[in-house]
Amino acid sequence: MAGSAQNTAVPVGAEAKPAPPRSRLGRRRPGAFLDLSVQVGVVLALCLAWEAGARLGAINPFLLPPLTDVLARIGEDAASGAVFVDLGLTLYRALLGFFIAAVIGIPVGILMSRVAVVRWFFDPLLSVGFPMPKVAFLPIFILWFDIYDTSKVIMVAFSCFFPIAAATYAGTTGLDKWPIWSARSFGAKEVEILWEVNLPMALPQILTGLQVALPVGMITTVVTEMLMGGRGIGGSMIMAGRFADSVGVFAGIVEIVALGFLVVKSLELLRARLLAWHPETRR
Repeated sequence: MAGSAQNTAVPVGAEAKPAPPRSRLGRRRPGAFLDLSVQVGVVLALCLAWEAGARLGAINPFLLPPLTDVLARIGEDAASGAVFVDLGLTLYRALLGFFIAAVIGIPVGILMSRVAVVRWFFDPLLSVGFPMPKVAFLPIFILWFDIYDTSKVIMVAFSCFFPIAAATYAGTTGLDKWPIWSARSFGAKEVEILWEVNLPMALPQILTGLQVALPVGMITTVVTEMLMGGRGIGGSMIMAGRFADSVGVFAGIVEIVALGFLVVKSLELLRARLLAWHPETRR
């Protein structure tokens, strides 16, 4: 017994093993809860000020209806199913145009950084087209295509293409040359270098371009619906405005805010998952 206890005893002066680190999902950034609390508090304060200003007569209820009336209208539209149809159509047009722009813009940006002829052709187009208002082309797209979903989706894709292609070109051009040279020294082919070195290194910049393009696509979708009419959040807002239905107009604004928030946050979560290996996620 004494020998057994002597064998299992911890030697004097021996250092204890450090506890295993918690998983990355279990760690919390200091101050994250405080940041979230402040953001929620600001939103609640704005909502209370909106409601109080309309109820107390500080603001004309027609110009700014009470928030409770707006939420009640959204509840009525949700009960009838109209709000889900409008949200679904707007989301469908925005995401389809965004996906088309990503499928075209990412390869174009990569080719611009690797093929001189492609860069010579697209660089002036990006320089001219990036800052100009894309909605100016809407009458042309209506003449070329139709007044239904086709022209709206193409308008969204056209608006999203420029930030995606520009971000991809910038991300794949300014890469560190040492990993590429190392891969070549080990006999890696150019296709392998592209998929296993270039794209992972440029992925943060590409995702930033996608995060910039997605809100642009949402804005373009709502604007085209307002200008062309039909079902969708933008079309419903214009119809409500024609009938002087201020509650309906603000209901559409609240719906756009909620939809945009969910879509943008979903893309942020996708970015964090795709960049789980990157230092920005571990930070």
